[in-house]
Amino acid sequence: MYIYFVKTNDNFFEKSYAIARLIPFGRVTSYGAIATYLGATRSARMVGWAMNASHNDSTVPAHRVVNKKGLLTGKMHFEGTNLMQQLLENEGIIVIDNQIQDFENVFWNPSDELDDF
Repeated sequence: MYIYFVKTNDNFFEKSYAIARLIPFGRVTSYGAIATYLGATRSARMVGWAMNASHNDSTVPAHRVVNKKGLLTGKMHFEGTNLMQQLLENEGIIVIDNQIQDFENVFWNPSDELDDF
């Protein structure tokens, strides 16, 4: 259902939200991985803007989207100083000094996991 939605909707933010909704519990992806999957490799920052704008939609797990090194660069856009980290830790992800630990093992790449866009 989401993949069909992603393929047919022209709104980049909505496409980004659809991919974010597919990130499994206890896993994370990066802004760049979503952008690459959507065919907009150089648009990681735009995915970040989408995640920042999604906070009124509780169906978008924006806390599962981090930078390419596993840093919580978007944490200032969440309510409270540590909400993003708390949400990730509630899913079993270890975060130390705003850095996801064992990043390679919790990373979910939509280009590997989903059908081609």
